[in-house]
Amino acid sequence: MIALRRFLSQVPAVRFALVAGLAFAAAAQVQAQNFQTSAPQAVLLDAETGAIVFEHDGDRLVAPASLVKIMTAEIVFREIAAGKLKLEDEFTVSENAWRRGGAPSGGSSMFASLNSRVKVQDLLAGLLVASGNDAAIVLAEGLAGNEANFALMMTKRARELGLPRSTFKNAHGMPDPEQRATMREMAQLSAHIIRTYPELYKIFGLRDFTWNRIRQQNRNPLLAMEFGADGLKTGNIEESGFSLVGSAVQGGQRLIVAVSGLKTSRDRQNESKKILDWGFRSFEVKSLFNAGAVVGEASVFGGAEGGVDLVTRRDFGLPVPRGNQERVSAKIVYRGPLVAPVEAGIQIAKLQVYRGPLMVMEAPLYTGEGVERGSLRQRATDAALELGRVLIKSGFQKATSKPDPAKPAEPAR
Repeated sequence: MIALRRFLSQVPAVRFALVAGLAFAAAAQVQAQNFQTSAPQAVLLDAETGAIVFEHDGDRLVAPASLVKIMTAEIVFREIAAGKLKLEDEFTVSENAWRRGGAPSGGSSMFASLNSRVKVQDLLAGLLVASGNDAAIVLAEGLAGNEANFALMMTKRARELGLPRSTFKNAHGMPDPEQRATMREMAQLSAHIIRTYPELYKIFGLRDFTWNRIRQQNRNPLLAMEFGADGLKTGNIEESGFSLVGSAVQGGQRLIVAVSGLKTSRDRQNESKKILDWGFRSFEVKSLFNAGAVVGEASVFGGAEGGVDLVTRRDFGLPVPRGNQERVSAKIVYRGPLVAPVEAGIQIAKLQVYRGPLMVMEAPLYTGEGVERGSLRQRATDAALELGRVLIKSGFQKATSKPDPAKPAEPAR
């Protein structure tokens, strides 16, 4: 393992510092190029590290269909974890929920009766096993008063989780022109749920659910294939085809697959299984940094020290191809120099790991020890150095700029 410590101290005015040539076993780019899938959008993510093992158009915004219910579940799980909601609490099935998501709708439903009261634990099973649109609406109304307010909660929560592109307009996934998500973000959301709510996540893996004497099998086809799959969700609407986010564990390694745009449910099942099988067969996780490791330094302006250590808070590994060697690159990104005083334990940077042009992992970096303001002399010296860099940069830009030959010169005045 190679520490990146103090690399940035050599470039005190840097805004984006590149740390190239991090030696590490990884020929994944070549491996991925040799792997083919018929899924128009596909992502394979290692849950422990958050690294993207494989991606095919994974950042395309698509209609997520019932994959939306993964986000709906996250909102409910969060309320339960915070003690604001209990599994035994009950919500009433409104006429809106019954008519638009229940038996009269003709769509996927848990078949909750009009005006009945249903426990949250049963609504979650109806949502995630039976893919009940009525369950989604009941939960949305129960927590936010109406679907529109709940959708705002969903999008806001997505941004809090670092998912900048996905936008939610309802809790169930029925078509809406403004409701869009990417397979990358659906996989990342799923990894968050598995890591943050391990007990509640088990609801995704229930094989069947019975309500009002109607027994329904879990719609996730991977669960019946006995290869370590244990949960998450399917989706299907005409606009975006058949989709699935699924997770499986083999040999202590958890992978998450997200696919969209398949033509049939069989295609969805086969491609999801194929991608997971390939990932387990081809990759293993190697340690990259241990929790608390110093991986770099950010420059500090006007401080008693010229820089502050950047540290990780948890172990980080990288999925690497079995038996291959290749160099990957890492980049520490932050806006700087920082201005003293600088507190300890503040997230101010990110470590981005790349295979070729593909960013496969991003990890937050935190300040180590704090940095106090420097003496008047130290601050004056830093100010002079910063002014010199600005002048040098300005002079370089003027010297290298050339007139546009397509643009006529301005007449003298």
